[in-house]
Amino acid sequence: MTEKVLTVVFDGEVLRPDTPIELEPNTRYRITIQEALPSIQDGADAWSTLESLTGTVEAPRDWAHEHDHYLYGTPKRESKS
Repeated sequence: MTEKVLTVVFDGEVLRPDTPIELEPNTRYRITIQEALPSIQDGADAWSTLESLTGTVEAPRDWAHEHDHYLYGTPKRESKS
């Protein structure tokens, strides 16, 4: 079976999927519970969503200044000290 990623809401008793899912009835499934990041659909504005993601990606310290180097392999710029 292929892996499916679902977003669900726990109402205190039952996990309820946000969208209909096709699963075989009376079949055991293994699930992993992970808190979902807020999304704009959840009522959060874009800035709140971006703020919640701050610091979640590991990258070199000069990532912003040298993005062309890391994305496209261009030579690094000379640092201005």
